[in-house]
Amino acid sequence: MLSRMDDYPLHQIADVIRNVGTSDRNFYDRYYFNLHGSSDELFLVMGMGQYPNLGVQDAFACARRGDRHHVVRASRELGDRMDTSVGPFRVEVLEGLKRVRMILEPSEHSLAFDLTWQGAVPAFEEPQHFIRKYGRVLFDSKRFAQTGCWTGTLAIGGETFAVTPDRWWGTRDRSWGVRPVGEPEHPGIRQAEGQMSGMWNYSPMQFRDYSILYILNETDDGERPLEEAVRIWADPAKRPQHLGRPEHRHVLTPGSRMIESSVLSFPHAPGGAFDVRATLLTSCFITVGTGYGMEQDWRHGMYQGPLVVQGFVKPVAEIAAFGQYGVVDHVARFETSDGTVGYGLHEHGFFGAYRRYGMHDAYGGAG
Repeated sequence: MLSRMDDYPLHQIADVIRNVGTSDRNFYDRYYFNLHGSSDELFLVMGMGQYPNLGVQDAFACARRGDRHHVVRASRELGDRMDTSVGPFRVEVLEGLKRVRMILEPSEHSLAFDLTWQGAVPAFEEPQHFIRKYGRVLFDSKRFAQTGCWTGTLAIGGETFAVTPDRWWGTRDRSWGVRPVGEPEHPGIRQAEGQMSGMWNYSPMQFRDYSILYILNETDDGERPLEEAVRIWADPAKRPQHLGRPEHRHVLTPGSRMIESSVLSFPHAPGGAFDVRATLLTSCFITVGTGYGMEQDWRHGMYQGPLVVQGFVKPVAEIAAFGQYGVVDHVARFETSDGTVGYGLHEHGFFGAYRRYGMHDAYGGAG
């Protein structure tokens, strides 16, 4: 099927843009955004994805405000890939790699917004994330990340916030490639291992003059399928500064998989080693209701019908016990060894055993 995108010189294979270069069902192409007030008052996470080999496009928004977890989500059949809308959701690229608009039209649900993103640093291409298990490629994904600020309006549960770029900051990424999506497949020989194992830890930290992008997937035996630590300057004339192998010291709530605080270290950084202390301000259980895999009836890329729009509000206390077993996003205050203070995302997930912090099986909490 031809689409408007086919009129642009973007083709990578001898086929229309609608058809991607692999027949793997798990190919995806998606947006992720978050927004916070550099404080503990609220946290909003948004996303939209296309799944060309599953014929689906979906979107979500979830917000933590006080003790409530708000979700709006939508799914439709994928048609023209230039159409970046799903029901009340819409993404508009205003200036590639710099300015993007994200909209959730008002409805009977508890969230609505019209927000424009402005990058604070140049978009940065992260290293490839590649995991193969028993012959099959489970992860082969590419991503770019960026810190920035927001302008617009946001409504949550009857409250309306005027969003201004002085303190309403956030992180975004664009990722594409192969990772598990859609209806669950039979795991076969992989069933004892899950999809990802060990610790996932991702912290894009935004300071006034630069940002630090730290990302780490570390298995129980210490292998690192993915790691990166880089300083990106707000001045585009300055080249990114790679900080070497990063290290971590997390404090977890005993008996849980929830981080309370962290120290991220960069012992091999040019100019000398330094630490960044992360103080958590508020959290969002992003796997609950959004499609990241916690519910079996709503997953990214799962076919829901021609168009379905849903929403709900739950007490955070009701979802925390099981939400901690997925990826958890936190707003964090970051302070470097020299006293520089910034804000950003502190994301973590512990999957299966991770004995360094006392988790000896898939369900145990920190010792």
